Amino acid sequence: MWLRGFVPIATHFGFYENEELVGYCCINDDNYLLQFHLCPENQNQAFIIFDSILTQNNSPIEEIKGAFVSTAEPLYLSLCLDGFSNFEVNALMYQLDKNLITGRNQESELQLKIVKPDQLAEVVKFENTNIGAPEEWLTDYNTNLINREEVLGYWENGRLLAIGECRESVEYQTDYADLGVIVDASMRGKGYATKILKQLVTRTEAKGLKPICSTEKTNIGAQKAISRAGFFAGHRIIQFEF
Repeated sequence: MWLRGFVPIATHFGFYENEELVGYCCINDDNYLLQFHLCPENQNQAFIIFDSILTQNNSPIEEIKGAFVSTAEPLYLSLCLDGFSNFEVNALMYQLDKNLITGRNQESELQLKIVKPDQLAEVVKFENTNIGAPEEWLTDYNTNLINREEVLGYWENGRLLAIGECRESVEYQTDYADLGVIVDASMRGKGYATKILKQLVTRTEAKGLKPICSTEKTNIGAQKAISRAGFFAGHRIIQFEF
């Protein structure tokens, strides 16, 4: 979701030394840092560059309000701890632990079908209704996923009740697949999300990929479903504020 949904529409800035690109950062429309990266040989300049962004010292970047950073990014995380005064956990990041998987073979599987391009409008309407994201953003986001056959749907009596995503990366972390599930509000709490996640895990592993997923800290229902599917939260996304 991060790489496919949020980073592509953010504004990117490059860091140059002698006209050579040595790093970059990206900032969303709300002026929050989403990524900060430096080549290994330039990481000794990280504090100076990061401080210049926050203080707008010789920087084309507008005033920064905060940042989102994963605990899996130690340098970026350390800089944020130095530069920002307030922070809280925004989301939990999960990876699979097969020792936690229960009942994969005992539960009846839902009949998931790959979503076709002519079903895009139906998917956009479903997701807009159930998660509230803007239709324009959902259209752009889902068009790419559907063309790559990474969106699966579950219908009952012609009604779309759930969406499963199996997002593969062709550029970064190519040995992973990022899973996602959206269940119709009227059907939540019935085990649909867990069943779909387990099927997505099977689909992912059949391709030789490692499944990962995430959810907001406040989404307790999703956390329970993800845990029942055999995942544990080994990392966090932290939201920093000035």
